[in-house]
Amino acid sequence: MLEHVQEWLSLLFRWFHVVMGAAWIGTSFYFNWLNNAVREPETPEEGVGGEVWSIHGGHYYKVLKYINAPPQLPAMLHWFKWESYLTWISGAALLAVVYYMGAESFLLDADSPFGPGATVGIGIGALVGGWIVYDLLCKSPLSKNRPAFAVVGFTLMVAVAFGLNEVMAPRAAYIHVGAMLGTMMAWNVFFVIIPGQRISVDFMEKGEVPDPKYGLRAALRSLHNNYITLPVLFIMVSSHYPSTYGHELNWAILAGIALAGMGVRHWFNLTDRGEKNVWILPVATALILGLFYATKAPERTPDAAASTQVSDLAALSIVNERCTPCHSANPTNPAFPAAPNGLMFDTPEQVQARRVDIVAQSVDSEIMPLGNLTGMTPEERALLGAWLAD
Repeated sequence: MLEHVQEWLSLLFRWFHVVMGAAWIGTSFYFNWLNNAVREPETPEEGVGGEVWSIHGGHYYKVLKYINAPPQLPAMLHWFKWESYLTWISGAALLAVVYYMGAESFLLDADSPFGPGATVGIGIGALVGGWIVYDLLCKSPLSKNRPAFAVVGFTLMVAVAFGLNEVMAPRAAYIHVGAMLGTMMAWNVFFVIIPGQRISVDFMEKGEVPDPKYGLRAALRSLHNNYITLPVLFIMVSSHYPSTYGHELNWAILAGIALAGMGVRHWFNLTDRGEKNVWILPVATALILGLFYATKAPERTPDAAASTQVSDLAALSIVNERCTPCHSANPTNPAFPAAPNGLMFDTPEQVQARRVDIVAQSVDSEIMPLGNLTGMTPEERALLGAWLAD
């Protein structure tokens, strides 16, 4: 019963997370585009720093950007905050349900040096500690040197990715790096951006001119969120591809994915400002293609085990012992009330139908079985690969 509840909670939080994330990213991208797209007003107006005309859905829109604040507070002022809050809350709930409640299946692997409790603590510590370090860097003199700030921040992210990979299952490490970056984004909104906007509104309600430092501080954190967004999305998507997190240098692959994402975002920002750049996008594309090549399955050289004819009985015996505890019509692993992703390997036909996936995840890499909890040996992987190659 508990496993069934966990499965449905995972589905609920995953769907909610996707919906709210799409809403947050959409508004974030729009407002960053707006900041970059504003131009000098056609008709100068006091306090107005720029304007932009746009057309959408058959309607024309004119948006004014004030240098600090309008002369008076409007009757209706729209705030954008719940999208980010609910994205983080649903993501944190999903992380807890999948990786913390199912720690032995998803968070740990056979080589994990710590038990479930300690590893969960490390995961939570990465999220909270990552925010604390990032926030301190933002308040330090380093934040005034944007290139240096970016280099230091990126280096620390790669260090965290390397460290988490040493104590968690590879896919869990990827997810936690993405969650750490997502936490920085959401907490930027909660602790800096929205409070700064609230202070500005409070000034205006008292009939005073707002101190511009709060708006500038919020704008800087919003810009950071803009650059973090694509790396987070790329990392989360890559966690579905074992060739990335299953690579022996998975932390370096993650760094490359993040760097390409920030490069793409920078190209968009420059383009929106009307600044042409001819090398950033090609370099980011080349980096992604390079990662594709680096993570391709290695050519397998036949060894003594793989060069012999593998019988159906021997191969299916490996599958039954190492795979069907989870991937079966009736799983024996208590963590899975139903076969993950509906994949069942109870018959030779079912196994052969997914031969490409099995080779990718259990032969070319050691991602499956999850955490190698069933103890699949290298010799068994070679035999299974030889049988599937026949």
